[in-house]
Amino acid sequence: MTHRITATCYLPDFLAHYYERAHGPFRNLSDLPPEEAEHILDNIRSAGDVFASKRSADYMRVRTELEQRVRTLFIQKGGKPQRHTPHYMILGACPWLQAWYREGCELRIPLVTFDPSTVSFTYGDTFPAMRYQDGKPYRGQVYTLEELPALIHTHGLPQDWNHDGKSGPERYIEAQVWDDQPLQASLR
Repeated sequence: MTHRITATCYLPDFLAHYYERAHGPFRNLSDLPPEEAEHILDNIRSAGDVFASKRSADYMRVRTELEQRVRTLFIQKGGKPQRHTPHYMILGACPWLQAWYREGCELRIPLVTFDPSTVSFTYGDTFPAMRYQDGKPYRGQVYTLEELPALIHTHGLPQDWNHDGKSGPERYIEAQVWDDQPLQASLR
């Protein structure tokens, strides 16, 4: 189902990052050696009390493949990633994500902080955006900041039309941040 916006397109002016208070922001499994990432995921699964505890046994393998596909598509659109793997953020706020954690926190960074050539976007989380085969036009697509107004004008902001997840897996527009510099500056 396509959700068309008839009024002026609202483009949030910040990216949000959600994280566990005890661990701090921008702790990235993809930055770790595979064995260490799997060990951490096993501990999370064993605890069973957060959203990430439901991740499948092949989660890291699939994540690695998807990150490389997104990176390749972004480069084809002129992106200039500074990292091999992205940090994940959300365009605008998505309170649902804060509930993924025991003590969830939100960090907001103004969109103007980021070099557009180092941030890509998927309509929804990378996993369904890149894997689902349901004919929706945004599946398998990576977007640039410049493309977001038209994307939102056509399909809406998922946080608005699907805040409860009843209309599919699209709950937010995910940002893949391919540069550490704006993140480090925000933590000073």
